[in-house]
Amino acid sequence: MTGPNPDTLAPMPQYDGTVFLRPLAQGRANVEVGQFTYYDDRDRSRDFFDTNVLHHYDFIGDRLIIGPFCAIAHGVRIFMNGGTHAMDGFSTFPFNIFGEGWEEGFDPGTWVMQQKGDTVIGADVWIGDHATLMPGVTVGPGAIIAAGSVVTRDVAPYTLVGGNPARPLKQRFDDATIAALLAIAWWDWPTDKITRNLGAIRGADLSALETAT
Repeated sequence: MTGPNPDTLAPMPQYDGTVFLRPLAQGRANVEVGQFTYYDDRDRSRDFFDTNVLHHYDFIGDRLIIGPFCAIAHGVRIFMNGGTHAMDGFSTFPFNIFGEGWEEGFDPGTWVMQQKGDTVIGADVWIGDHATLMPGVTVGPGAIIAAGSVVTRDVAPYTLVGGNPARPLKQRFDDATIAALLAIAWWDWPTDKITRNLGAIRGADLSALETAT
């Protein structure tokens, strides 16, 4: 047994609402998705990058990077930098985009200053139902984002966050264990090695992971 094909769009024949996102990301500029990361949506799972990833425009150049083995629940939204407004003046209204003379005198630098950079979701992250990620956040490997949370700042590896704005609620393991897990990085193993060691990956015995072959 070698596990499912990571390039299969719908890996569960009995239910087509769960899709692997890597096949959907093919051909999209500024998007990178690791293998086996999935999105579950009983309504429109195949529209993820058009419906759930908002204001992501190629000309801006900000990247969405999602690591392997992530679980993304129904209704999750990821905001990118294309939705930011200039905030240094008295009004945040984007007069310039409507033209007809309103574009005159607009300094694009005032808008660029508000951009937050790439959005990066590490490996093995679980994002709960209807959570929202704001532009430029980095979510560390093994993190959990509680349902309905609004993530406005970086999330440390193996940390559970929740709320609006999301705040750390619990560190899943002690510092030494987290450091070891990040060093092991089982999600980068070949698929056959992952398959052989599923018991250790699912379990909580660090020595079993450290001695995996």
